[in-house]
Amino acid sequence: MTNSDNDITVVHVMRHGEVENPTGVLYGRLPGYHLSDLGRRMADRVAEHLAERDITHVVASPLERAQETAAPIAKAHGLDVGTDRRLIEAANVFQGKTFGVGDGALRRPANWKYLTNPFRPSWGEPYIDQVVRMMAAIGVARDAARGHEAVCVSHQLPIWIVRSFVERRRLWHDPRKRQCTLASLTSFTYRGDNIVSVGYSEPARDLVPAHLLAGARPVKGASKGYGA
Repeated sequence: MTNSDNDITVVHVMRHGEVENPTGVLYGRLPGYHLSDLGRRMADRVAEHLAERDITHVVASPLERAQETAAPIAKAHGLDVGTDRRLIEAANVFQGKTFGVGDGALRRPANWKYLTNPFRPSWGEPYIDQVVRMMAAIGVARDAARGHEAVCVSHQLPIWIVRSFVERRRLWHDPRKRQCTLASLTSFTYRGDNIVSVGYSEPARDLVPAHLLAGARPVKGASKGYGA
C-alpha cells in the first residue's frame, strides 16, 4: 500500500448529546433514554460542523440517544444510520440506580463487593473487553469508509478507554478527568490499517452546561502523531 491520500481514512468517534434524565439515574444500557432538546441541538451542531467533510459511513450504538445523535449527521450526507452493538455503553452493575462521585455510594455496605478492584473494574465490563469491541467496531467503520471519513456514535467510557489504549495510557483512571464531553469528537486518522494520529474536538462546547466542563482537563497527546 502506498502513502497516497487514498490511504488516509478518518474515523470520528462521537459521544452522544445530552440525555433527558430528570431523576439522575445511571441509565447505562437501559432502553427509553432519549436526547433532551439541548441534546438534539448538540447533534445538529455537530452535523453542521461535519457537513463539508467527506463522510461516507455513519454508524451508532443501538441505544436511542446514540441513534438520535447520529441521525442529523447521516441526513446531511444522504446516508442511513447503521447500528453496531460493539459501540454500546459499558455494562455496569449500578445501572438504573443513582451512583456518582460524592453521593455517598461508596459508604453503602451493599456496594462494597462491587468496589474491590478499580483496575478491572469489578463493578462492570472489564476495560480490556471495551478496548477489544471498540477497536473492532472502529476497524469495520474504517474499512467501510476507506479513503474517506466515518462517524461512529458511542458513549463516554468506551470512547475514553479506547483512546487511552491507542495513546498508551493506563486504562484505570479518575472518571472526573476524562476528556470526552457531550457531543465531542475523538478522531482516529489511519494510514492504511495503522492509526497515525488521534485528535479531539468539541464542536458543541458552548452548548454544554458549565458544570459538565469543570472537571475535564487537557490531556497530553490530544493531537498525538504516531508516525508512518
